[in-house]
Amino acid sequence: MNKPVVVSEETLTEPVVVSDVAPAAAKATVVKAAAGPAYIVLAGISFSHFLNDTMQSLIASVYPILKDTYALDFAQIGMITLAFQFTASLLQPVVGHYTDKKAQPYSLSIGMASTFFGLLLLSAAHQYLVILVAAALVGLGSAVFHPESARIARLASGGRYGFAQSVFQLGGSFGTSMGPILAALIVVPFGQGSIAWFSSIAFLAIVILWRIGRWYEPQIKAKKTAVAHAHPDAPNSRRVAVALAVLVALLFSKQLYVSSLSSYYIFYLIDRFGVSTQAAQIYLFIFLAANAVGAFLGGPLGDRFGRKIVIWISILGALPFTLALPYAGLAGSAVLSVIIGLIISSTTSSIIVFAQELVPHRFGMISGVFFGVAFGIGGLGAAVLGKLADHTSIEFVYQVCAYLPAIGLLAVFLPKLPRHAR
Repeated sequence: MNKPVVVSEETLTEPVVVSDVAPAAAKATVVKAAAGPAYIVLAGISFSHFLNDTMQSLIASVYPILKDTYALDFAQIGMITLAFQFTASLLQPVVGHYTDKKAQPYSLSIGMASTFFGLLLLSAAHQYLVILVAAALVGLGSAVFHPESARIARLASGGRYGFAQSVFQLGGSFGTSMGPILAALIVVPFGQGSIAWFSSIAFLAIVILWRIGRWYEPQIKAKKTAVAHAHPDAPNSRRVAVALAVLVALLFSKQLYVSSLSSYYIFYLIDRFGVSTQAAQIYLFIFLAANAVGAFLGGPLGDRFGRKIVIWISILGALPFTLALPYAGLAGSAVLSVIIGLIISSTTSSIIVFAQELVPHRFGMISGVFFGVAFGIGGLGAAVLGKLADHTSIEFVYQVCAYLPAIGLLAVFLPKLPRHAR
């Protein structure tokens, strides 16, 4: 007769086939189960990502104000980036590993409170050390947010993992692109204290994430009990380890390049072309908006054509344009930055989903490693680039960074995944 059904995290996103029922009822059940992603949840988690990264991007966007107000050099600017990204780097894998074992549906809203207090502290900071602490608090909020929200996006994907990851990334990318605009319109005219106004965004995010936690809670009550069996065509553990190292290197190259533009592009435009701070922030917004569009397109393309192909094209495809950027004029730099943003950012979703499929049922830890370690290494690289800029010039830094996409050649070491996990 009726048998008990065990529901796992993975099966929550797979079509369910029911036997021993009338054909019409069975057909209706399958159609309902395979209806596709939970769009409301995906929209909510993507919008929360938008709010989260909007607040985080304010840090880099107010660098010119902090530099002028407190007479900071480029190395100190790089240390602020390091304080934010390295905090997230250290904690995200730990958070992901813990939530793999014991999911915390309301941890997202609690973590967002750290960002809330970090913004308030940054708005009132008058010492360099306090600025670093404020940046670290915002990084802590990122550490809690990303691993569990990436898991929620996968659970709500309806099996379209690349699409769901792209929707999730889209919110974050557009949030990052909004930082320079908001800084130009609000922070530059009204000063450092106006950063406190953005704490209201953090409060809105806390409310939304609390509601998403209520949806998430019943999804994890039926904890999986079945042992996961590897696909017979899946790569062995040694190849998985090599592939994960390659994926980290690829995401590092992409993130370091994007981080170099996010942290120093404003100074590059001001120093080379003599544009105003507000105009430079508009140009930075254009680049980051192109990143957002590219991040969204990459996931569905990976679902359709295979993630390895997208990774190859998105990393190496940007190389000719990054090599040309240091030698272009102002208009050419704007055009090239759009092309680079569209191409290079399309790899993020494919890299993360590829890594998740290499290590099934460890989505939180893998998401934490890739959002944390790879992005944190990018932050460390940004600090090194700041030191290099102090000893040489911003233009020389961009000439060096132009070769970063060549690391995409490492994609040759990625294994071929089974057809069901492309």
